[in-house]
Amino acid sequence: MKKTLLALAVLTAAGSVNAGINLYDANGVKVDLSGAVEVQLYDGFEKHGDSTIRLDDGDLALNATVAVSENLNVVSGTAFKYESRELENYELWAGFSGDFGTLTFGRQLLVSDDSGIGKDYELGAAQVDFVQTEGDRVAKYVYDNGTFYTAVSHDMDTDNSTTITDGRVGFRTGGLDIRAYGYDGKRIGLKGLINNGSDANGKPIIIPGEAGEDIRGYNLEAEYALGAINLAASFGQVKYQAADTHKTEKNIDLYEINGSYTIDKTTMALGYVRGEDKVANGNVINNVYANVTQQLHSNVRAYVELGYADDKKDTLEDFGYLAGLEVKF
Repeated sequence: MKKTLLALAVLTAAGSVNAGINLYDANGVKVDLSGAVEVQLYDGFEKHGDSTIRLDDGDLALNATVAVSENLNVVSGTAFKYESRELENYELWAGFSGDFGTLTFGRQLLVSDDSGIGKDYELGAAQVDFVQTEGDRVAKYVYDNGTFYTAVSHDMDTDNSTTITDGRVGFRTGGLDIRAYGYDGKRIGLKGLINNGSDANGKPIIIPGEAGEDIRGYNLEAEYALGAINLAASFGQVKYQAADTHKTEKNIDLYEINGSYTIDKTTMALGYVRGEDKVANGNVINNVYANVTQQLHSNVRAYVELGYADDKKDTLEDFGYLAGLEVKF
């Protein structure tokens, strides 16, 4: 029986694909287990911050694909993260895949979670930030024919809570990959209603100052791969407004260029980022980062990174550094 299988990248890290272990593959049913552990010695741009051991990644995921016909699969996934001592289920979804693409429903990452071209691990400041890129009530559609690709996702509103719609469209040819992301989020960070009550007109009463933010933006991205060299550039704009007063709190232009060069199992990357807040007295950040990654095994990599940040309001430390080790299966 022909199987149209979707390559589901549930766990990704800085441009690498998670390994995964096949647990079962018979009678049209395929089940994979994957996981990641990443630990860092970290000293970032936080003012007066101390270096620390940082648990950056702890993930465990199960994916299943069931071929129900020659051109239709049922797909599902569940994933857990445990960087803190608490175990959190951050993916629980099911859907369909085939030549038409993939349509999934449930708790999952939004399309905009893939936005950004950064080759940094942690020290890229002022990069595109849509704040929330996952949800519990998400419908997501993804299509990719190798040359043209597109996707859209929607986190549905419930009782005047957060709602998000985002999307992506892209084109690949040779070593060139060009894409655009769009994002429209309402009441991001909403902290709740007053006793879940409503006024005489039935409208919800939101705690003053806790209505969250309306966030809209886009990011235009381009990457070009030429053998061992990879170059990338992006430009984006993101506006943050108070959801209750509609006052613009930030209106940021974002620029990034970077490049990497790979020799055998060693990759060196360098990037420059600039963020300009156009709101009166807004901050301006200039950031440079550089890192070296050694691929010790197809499932293991070690890296070091240095970063420099300069901002008009002096809210960031000038220098940061980290060293990390990541193991995947």
